[in-house]
Amino acid sequence: MLLNRNTAGAKWRVRPDGTEKVTGKLKYLTDLSFPGMLYGKILRSEYPHALIRSINTEHAKRLPGVHAVVTHPDVPGMNRFGLVIPDQPVLCEDRVRCVGDAVAAVAAETREIAELALRFIQVDYEPLPIVDDPEAALLPSSPRLHPGGNILHRAGFKKGEPEHAFEKCAVVIEETYETPRQMHAYMETEGGVIVPEPDGGITVYAGTQHGYKDRFQLSRILAMPENKIRVVSSPMGGSFGGKDELNIQPYGALLALATQRPVKIHNSRKESVTAGLKRHPMRITMKTGSDEQGNLLAHSVRIVADTGAYASLGPAVLDFAVEHATGPYVIPNVEVEGLSVLTNNGVAGEFRGFGGNQVTFALEGQMDRLAEKLNLDPLELRRRNLRKSDDPGPLGQRIVPTDGAVDVLETVAQSPLRKQKGGTVETQWRKTGTGVAICMHGGGLGFGRPDPSGGSLRLSKDGKIEAAFGFEEFGQGFLSAAEMILIEELGCSFEDVRIVIGDTAVVPPSGSSTASRATSMAWLAIRRMKEAWKRELLEQASQATGVAADQLELGPGGIFTQQQEKAYEPVLTYCDLAARLERLPSTTVHFHFPTTPDALVGGHYLYSFSAVIAQVEVDLLTGRVRALKMDQAVSAGPVVTQMGYLGQIEGGGVMGLGFTLMEDAVMEKGRYSTQNFDSYLIPTIRDVPLDVNVEAIEALHPNDSYGPRGVGEIGTVAVAPALAAAIHDAIGYRVSRLPVSPEEILKAVTPNFEVTRNGRK
Repeated sequence: MLLNRNTAGAKWRVRPDGTEKVTGKLKYLTDLSFPGMLYGKILRSEYPHALIRSINTEHAKRLPGVHAVVTHPDVPGMNRFGLVIPDQPVLCEDRVRCVGDAVAAVAAETREIAELALRFIQVDYEPLPIVDDPEAALLPSSPRLHPGGNILHRAGFKKGEPEHAFEKCAVVIEETYETPRQMHAYMETEGGVIVPEPDGGITVYAGTQHGYKDRFQLSRILAMPENKIRVVSSPMGGSFGGKDELNIQPYGALLALATQRPVKIHNSRKESVTAGLKRHPMRITMKTGSDEQGNLLAHSVRIVADTGAYASLGPAVLDFAVEHATGPYVIPNVEVEGLSVLTNNGVAGEFRGFGGNQVTFALEGQMDRLAEKLNLDPLELRRRNLRKSDDPGPLGQRIVPTDGAVDVLETVAQSPLRKQKGGTVETQWRKTGTGVAICMHGGGLGFGRPDPSGGSLRLSKDGKIEAAFGFEEFGQGFLSAAEMILIEELGCSFEDVRIVIGDTAVVPPSGSSTASRATSMAWLAIRRMKEAWKRELLEQASQATGVAADQLELGPGGIFTQQQEKAYEPVLTYCDLAARLERLPSTTVHFHFPTTPDALVGGHYLYSFSAVIAQVEVDLLTGRVRALKMDQAVSAGPVVTQMGYLGQIEGGGVMGLGFTLMEDAVMEKGRYSTQNFDSYLIPTIRDVPLDVNVEAIEALHPNDSYGPRGVGEIGTVAVAPALAAAIHDAIGYRVSRLPVSPEEILKAVTPNFEVTRNGRK
């Protein structure tokens, strides 16, 4: 299916939250206010690495308008948080390990007073040596940043005998690739309001991707039972993985409990840059060999990821990168080694693509280099080595059969861009080129990791069919997807349904809204619940109407009946039925995201695929690269909402473009050089290709009963290598480091080019 915005139909319906968002009427959680509300601010470390000799808060506490100042002794429970390893101090005790570390927090009558109070807190630091490069952190002489050393996590796998296989290769390519530290760049920075409740508990109104996991972490920090913590997590203004970890919640909670008043904390952009998560910078060395016909024989990979000062989701990101280091290709002899390294840089964590973007850039770069060396068409080389439908997964694990790799490759091979050699008039100073890349992306958290899901289905007192999930809406369009699934499965109308999400007080645990899992889990949950729920509903409708249950059916607006050959006729609205019932039909289901039966930690079971073809224009005078056109073929199962699908792939493509051509949160000696969007550039509408097409391949393998896959990540992954291939097609230069800078391009096309303090020489 070719998706475009001229297609009509229900699947192009306006999003339930769309009108309020585009008119500015929607209240995000950071917009909330409560009577008596105070404002919180967090004091962050001045140093990337230092001992804390003392913290004096007395002057800050005496400042008029200040109601509380908290430091580490004020944490009643575990003074640590972290999704995988709880190693990050809520409030630092004796050491800071990055400039984002929190040392104290203040609650005051106004933001201005709170900011002033931070200046009155006296912290005596003893600076320590800074470890700002992961390779340096691996040296025996490097300072140990944590008791366990500087290696957070190791991952890898081996099959065959790659050392011997390389000796038999006709062509061997070895290259090192580097990828940047990318910001999530959501419009709404981290923030929210924490409200103390009369029973001693709290309600947390803050953006997150998994309210139940936040509740669990806050329970440990506050030494408070989970059932006394309510987390309201939707709506929020973007996440992309950046709000997956706790951010302002512990500090707002400590201050709210200390003052017994609501406390709002909303990071400025500078605070968000300093303390927020980023995409893992990686240095990836690959060695890949084939025979003379282009059959891949051997592949070795070394991945070094800079995870920053603390773990967050660093181990899982590395596992994902290791797993996807061979992508959709069958290679008999493979060895992959991955290291996630602790430094004094900012914390890296989950980011759209989850390590797949970095390793795919390297892998597809290898394929292009091999094809050139073999004098083969790049698509033909890929075709000769592509996985078949029943092949095992990258780690050798059993996966759901899929033809996705072949489908996307053959679809993009037919793209008009593939047949055009340049789409604009070239001049002496402007060259155009086209490049292709493909990728494979696992959904869910992988084998061995808690990945629960579930949902509930009920008829409400006001006659709405309610589906409730513990997922969040952060712009990805989950509300639309869940609504569409519900009406298609039950045969009702949009007006009949209500989706309830993002509030631990009223929704069942459903796991996190991450890893492209929410749409899949909603589809599976509704399909598992619908028959039992419909049966109960129709039996009660039968008692109310006197019509046999097997002659009743759900329809738009209510219950319908069909007798003999007559058409269906309405007999009872959902509102009427709800009014007559003392006990409303309700059911709940709990299950786990589908996982491989093979015990390979992190191994995925469900995969989606994408192929990208991109056309660029390279300006030889300025070194600027502009994306002109971009087509994507995506194999991710049935399309639930066409607008949501298109928005995710288009938006992901733009984010991938930024990753490739402009975004880099540079750190120098453990400090961010870019602290706002005046110096950290992200794509604007002027940078977006004017011509973008998305081809959705909906067919699933006959043995695949798992329905639609989420497409929140797949649209970002293959963009960088496609753009890099297009640059080579235009000027003959192979990119190995992202983002691609104008200086790098000029150096490639201009003999003796160098940059001086006064400009170009």
